[in-house]
Amino acid sequence: MIKLIVGLGNPGPQYSQTRHNAGVWYVEELARAYSIPLNLETKFFGHVGRGLIDGKDCRLLIPNTFMNLSGKAVSALATFYKILPDEILVAHDELDIDPGTVKLKKGGGHGGHNGLRDTIKCLANCKDFYRLRIGIGHPGDKSQVSNYVLGKAPADQQRAIDESIDEALRHTGDILRGDHNKVMQTMHAFKA
Repeated sequence: MIKLIVGLGNPGPQYSQTRHNAGVWYVEELARAYSIPLNLETKFFGHVGRGLIDGKDCRLLIPNTFMNLSGKAVSALATFYKILPDEILVAHDELDIDPGTVKLKKGGGHGGHNGLRDTIKCLANCKDFYRLRIGIGHPGDKSQVSNYVLGKAPADQQRAIDESIDEALRHTGDILRGDHNKVMQTMHAFKA
């Protein structure tokens, strides 16, 4: 059972509309949809909320650290509430899938994603948490990745990303219930 959902991104208004904040967008929409207030809690290095999502008690976290220090917030909250890595869902932007696509997976490496890298490190090198991979597409060349993820998506791509987040919201209850095969069959077939 998932007990904690984390949305990765960078803090501050200059980053709020950048592709790297796709995970934050998902958690913000989740909080809005289920009327879960997110409040800054300095001991957890982020904005935290708790509420019922489709009848399941769940905590939400948006780290207030920069992306490459995301694990500090995740491990602080998980340690305090005794939440195991396999009870955590981390939502993040994913270069390897197109905008308008969203996928769920458990475990795996960080794939060069600094937020995942730090989360793995801060969870005692455990990779067994779930990931909600929100497609943002790839700029085509490795040297352009940094500017790409820290840039704003054009309107058509942003619309596709928003639709994929809406699709993820529709399946969040199933994810929390552990209905992962059902989610993978339906959500993975979705394309905005």
